[in-house]
Amino acid sequence: MKTFINGKIFTSNPDQPIVSAMVIREGKIVWTGDQSELVNIDGESIDLNGRRALPGLIDAHLHPLYLASAAKQIACMAPNVHSIIELKEKIRNLRAAQSPDLWIEGWGYDEGKLLEGRSPTRWDLDEAAADVPVIITRTCGHIVAVNSKVLELARITKDTPDPQGGKIDRDENGEPTGVLRENAKDLLATIIPSKTLKEDAELLAELSPLLLSKGITAISELIGKAEPTDYYEMYNLAAEKGLKQRTVINYKWEDLKGKSFLTSEKTNKQRQIYIGGIKLFADGSVSGQTAWVNPPFLGDQVNFGIQMTTKEELLAAKEAAVEHNVQLVVHAMGEQAIDLIIDTFYGTEGWLKDTPSIRIEHAAMPTPRALKRAAETGIAFVTQPIFLFAEIESYLKNLGRGRTKLTYPVRSMLEAGVKVAFSSDAPATAWADPVNPFVGIKSAVTRKAYDGTDTGQDQKVDIKTAITLYTKAAQEISGIPNIGQIAPGYQADFIVLDQDILEVDPEKIDEINVLETYIGGELVYQLDRVPIK
Repeated sequence: MKTFINGKIFTSNPDQPIVSAMVIREGKIVWTGDQSELVNIDGESIDLNGRRALPGLIDAHLHPLYLASAAKQIACMAPNVHSIIELKEKIRNLRAAQSPDLWIEGWGYDEGKLLEGRSPTRWDLDEAAADVPVIITRTCGHIVAVNSKVLELARITKDTPDPQGGKIDRDENGEPTGVLRENAKDLLATIIPSKTLKEDAELLAELSPLLLSKGITAISELIGKAEPTDYYEMYNLAAEKGLKQRTVINYKWEDLKGKSFLTSEKTNKQRQIYIGGIKLFADGSVSGQTAWVNPPFLGDQVNFGIQMTTKEELLAAKEAAVEHNVQLVVHAMGEQAIDLIIDTFYGTEGWLKDTPSIRIEHAAMPTPRALKRAAETGIAFVTQPIFLFAEIESYLKNLGRGRTKLTYPVRSMLEAGVKVAFSSDAPATAWADPVNPFVGIKSAVTRKAYDGTDTGQDQKVDIKTAITLYTKAAQEISGIPNIGQIAPGYQADFIVLDQDILEVDPEKIDEINVLETYIGGELVYQLDRVPIK
């Protein structure tokens, strides 16, 4: 038994929000309260030294394998890259340093932050490295820029039609520019080199300490795949190799259609790794102008974005979700995409007992009507406050200042009665530290971008609400059992901070560090120490 004393513990438990002590037995919390109520302390006593403690943070939407892989690629953002000229230099350097049979990969470019104000093209990338494949993924993860070698390997030419739900950018002569949007990037699926199951599992295990250092004790993988690597097998192998986080995987609908894949063993929530949902895309991104919006994007009266699914596909995926007792998870940012989902399922009775049966990822631009109908149907939203903070240039360019302030209306969502959780979508945002929850919390509390731009003061939330949306609310929506609160009966997953997040200047929330991270009452991370095995 372990007793933690002398703490300032924010529990995310509305019945007992602040305590100074807690008792842990066999990995679970058995008592919380005021230290003065403790009479005889058995077992180990640990002094929190007046530090602020929180429940372990739950990232309800991110892409861990992509995040782990990105660490091995060119980071195409400040302070590493400020222009296409600098990007070309980074590519040339990598081309000279690595074997000529390897692809050159980069991630995180945002044309709004590049000096040239545009995406790199095939011709830019050819100037840097024409003889090897080059692929650069945009910050949103929905768009890639490739060189002519990649187009050649994928057999994408002037005569290649746009795929359903995708777009091949073309010049005035109809030639592909190398920019592939949404489903068009899937034309590369068969040629991009893939790692082995073991290699991917090792990447995830290597990522785990970084997540622990940010206080993240549970994660949701939002783009699980069955091929060429099965993510369920990959995550379980990663856990054997040292992945500590409790993990729920949401599989792409395209990888599940027509397959008997979701067994009761794989969807068992009592396991560290389990499958929890079926994922579809209704549209793309606001910053990449592929979200399905209405009105159209600023300065282009015909660009309403890209519709990526249909009512028929949504209903088919829902039937599979009902059959296997998992969530239906749909990416939607623009007004039309959100409306499609909510109108398709309005009034539908949920099939899950302990979590929302349907959740919308991002929900950037819901209308008041959509908020009302989502609340009435029990459709949850999982949103990312870091987007406005990190991608403000693209939002202002694509939407304008007034419309930008109306995006991600978290306070309006909550007031309408919609269940909401925070997350990062890392690494799919234009920030060098995309998974850091304290950046997202700062954004939600201040409603200001990194450069001080006002992103809508009437939609900011207080610090306790922001923490709750990263803990208790994230658990209620992601469905991982018995976490998200420091309360009797819950897993003893919690973190200790170097500053009091409830008292610090909101503008400095992103400067907070995690001193210690515990999972099941065991210390798994300590600042400035070698990661604990």
